[in-house]
Amino acid sequence: MSKLLDAIAGVPNACEPIPGIVTGGQPAAAHLAALKQAGCAVVIDIREPMEPQPFRTPDAVVAAGLEYESIPVGHGAVSDATFRRLSDAVRELAGKRPAFIYCSSGNRVGGTLLPYLMLDRGLDEEAAVAQALRVGLRSAELMEQALEYVRAKREP
Repeated sequence: MSKLLDAIAGVPNACEPIPGIVTGGQPAAAHLAALKQAGCAVVIDIREPMEPQPFRTPDAVVAAGLEYESIPVGHGAVSDATFRRLSDAVRELAGKRPAFIYCSSGNRVGGTLLPYLMLDRGLDEEAAVAQALRVGLRSAELMEQALEYVRAKREP
């Protein structure tokens, strides 16, 4: 188990789907300090700004010495721009800067990682969906939105 994954022990659906990038549901404030100590550099919060959290964002993240980025993903339709923005962020971090990406349960993280896993990492649909499920994806609707986005990007 990596130091980053150890740092988020107890977070719902804690996972390391990409080396150096851990994912999960809502962390506690104590996880932020543990992430920093484990070498994490960036926290990407994909919760909507009005969702309740156990600490103030971005204040608590920055106070822990981590960079904070917000890429809100709602519970309804996800825009192409949001899928693209999250994929771009992951692409910029993967293999370069350790990061933690979270939502409330891991569901939205898993769903929005599908395009990156398929378009950037080259996983086929079955392998990408299996990975997204490990991350916490539970919404068939979100999965289909992500797969439609991937199909549209692959069409000539």
